[in-house]
Amino acid sequence: MALLRKLNRVLSMLLILMALALLYSKMFKAHQPEKHSELRDSKAPNQTVDDETEMETYIPVVICAAEERLGAAMATINSVYSNTQANVFFYIVTLRDAIKLARQYIKKTKLKQIKYKILEFNPMVLKGKVKPDSSRPDLLHPLNFVRFYLPLLAISNHKKIVYLDDDIIVQGDIKDLYSIKLQSGHAAAFASDCDLPATHEMVRSVGMQTSYMGFLDYRKQAVRELGIHPNDCSFNPGVFVADIDEWKKQKITVQLEKWMSENFKENLYSSAMAGGVATPPMLIVFHNKYTTIDPKWHVRHLGWSPDAHYPQSVLKGAQLLHWNGHFKPWDYPCVHLDLWEKWFIPDPSGKFVLVRPET
Repeated sequence: MALLRKLNRVLSMLLILMALALLYSKMFKAHQPEKHSELRDSKAPNQTVDDETEMETYIPVVICAAEERLGAAMATINSVYSNTQANVFFYIVTLRDAIKLARQYIKKTKLKQIKYKILEFNPMVLKGKVKPDSSRPDLLHPLNFVRFYLPLLAISNHKKIVYLDDDIIVQGDIKDLYSIKLQSGHAAAFASDCDLPATHEMVRSVGMQTSYMGFLDYRKQAVRELGIHPNDCSFNPGVFVADIDEWKKQKITVQLEKWMSENFKENLYSSAMAGGVATPPMLIVFHNKYTTIDPKWHVRHLGWSPDAHYPQSVLKGAQLLHWNGHFKPWDYPCVHLDLWEKWFIPDPSGKFVLVRPET
């Protein structure tokens, strides 16, 4: 009888261990995007590149491509590819519904020369962390949170990557941005919102916030307990260079998820003036813990007003232009359309169409 009881205890323990293993497996799988790979050699577009050692010589650029904004992402990719002699490898992250369209967009246009890999992002990782309470639903798109999960993407073990939003045009050589040396202990490099004195007059004219006060709700106790001064300079996470090893070491993804969950429960920043729900976690986690990027590598706020124009001297010297805000260059109205449209490649499927005034 005693032997039977002992056997039952052993069997019960085995069942518990199997259940825990299954649960872990499901959780891990939910964080892993399904792989859809296309690695093309520019000299032989139909040849697959499998050499991991060769991959180490490439500059990895991560960019998201939502189905409804596919043409925007392709314009960004075109501008990067066309303005460098360096080897660039594009990791194009999208949802399942846009995988086929993204591949078609590349294969049937001049972009067939690029080296790339398409990754599917699993939006289930956001369950219980994001709720639809923003005045701008576009800021709640699952792909806005891809930047939180960089180490979990299949990015060939690169030690450092460049992340770009899809409303960007790169006018300089991406190698210069990638080559930035991050300070010891820093997992990322961003452009500070207080580093553009030549544009502050324009920024103020459209009511754009450049401090934490514009992103966090300081009426909430949890925000005040952070000890972040409301007037501290913010930064824009639409362009950054990330040290993947340091990101993992500091468990940045876990920290970001924590603040997403806190906001889900307490609305710490959902109703703030800017940034939606994707920017504030980055601002909190990286406060005073990031290397600064040369301001010319992130000339932003071009999408905050259809009327406020940058001086030509600023535009000419800009290495990167960012149309963050409501007014996107593939819609109308928007400023400096010519600087974006020169890199636009028409959608071979005809689904992505520019909005322009009738002439």
